[in-house]
Amino acid sequence: MQNLFDFFTDNDHFARKCGIVLVEMEAGRAKAEMKIQPFHLNGAKVVHGGAIFTLADFVFAVAVNTRGKLALAITASVSFINPATEGTLIAEAREISVNRKLANYEVTVTDETGRLISRFQGTAYRKNGPVLEE
Repeated sequence: MQNLFDFFTDNDHFARKCGIVLVEMEAGRAKAEMKIQPFHLNGAKVVHGGAIFTLADFVFAVAVNTRGKLALAITASVSFINPATEGTLIAEAREISVNRKLANYEVTVTDETGRLISRFQGTAYRKNGPVLEE
């Protein structure tokens, strides 16, 4: 049977196409990185907000599903704090609260120097089934 780490790295084709790499995961937490490429930049020559959101959303999805119960986002918001133009972006998700049906997570995105790029908050609905089928 496939493990959760491999499940996320193998099956999220959009994240992989965006250059996102899952680095760590444990119950209620996850970390991923995205090396900034020219295709991540917008017309102002800074990382596109959609690329930052995608990185944050991916790490949120991984973290919320580490509990083994399939969970899907029902709301998410992002604040862009500082622009990024080069290097690597690092997203770290942490669990704020979880119950039988809902889970709330906070994600910070920083550059490799630790400078805050964005903050993301997400709420997920926890379904009855498992993430991985037996």
